Amino acid sequence: MKSLSLDTTNALCGAILIGIGGFFTYQCLGLELGTALRMGPGYFPLVLAIILTLLGFVVLVQAARVHGEPLGPIAWRGMLFILPAPIFFGLTVRGLGFVPSLFFTALIACFASHRMKPLTAIVLSIALTAFSVAVFSYALGLPFERFGPWVRF
Repeated sequence: MKSLSLDTTNALCGAILIGIGGFFTYQCLGLELGTALRMGPGYFPLVLAIILTLLGFVVLVQAARVHGEPLGPIAWRGMLFILPAPIFFGLTVRGLGFVPSLFFTALIACFASHRMKPLTAIVLSIALTAFSVAVFSYALGLPFERFGPWVRF
């Protein structure tokens, strides 16, 4: 009889997806669901939570079928720079405005990689900011302040 071997990375990811999907499924049951033709406020989140749970089961089954690599070291540098970047953007976009907030958010996120050089990070942040302003402000015409009250010229 064969022993069951699990790919620990995929098993952990599958379990996390199942847990998150189960939590949101439980939370959606308190909302009015409605029907497929007359959806209530909880219908679509419930469908997404069920899909997330099913994907978690698929990943968990895949973990039992494939032997993968062991868990490597946790990328602390990535977490320390990537996770605070959108929080910084959310906290400063009204005060600084879109352009400075996006520039500094991109600059913070650039340093998640140890291979990123300061000059490359600045150039990349400027390019991302210029592209985003061109798309969101000029092409789509979204009504937001490019420069906020904290940095009035």
